Amino acid sequence: MQPRVRTRGPHGGAIIGYPLDLLYEEVAFLAYYFHWDLSTIMAIEHDDRRTFIEAISRLNQRANEESHLA
Repeated sequence: MQPRVRTRGPHGGAIIGYPLDLLYEEVAFLAYYFHWDLSTIMAIEHDDRRTFIEAISRLNQRANEESHLA
């Protein structure tokens, strides 16, 4: 299963393929934290999935840092 391919002009810049192991990690991460189903996660563009993952990671890092200070 590969994410949708988007083109960015005549010289490419689109995702041609994406390693399945990384896709599974992204799906598992978002499913774990947001409790979204597979079809919902796969309907999200790759860049948007990465944005959600980065935001969750920052929140987790902040929470971990605060718990160590307490």
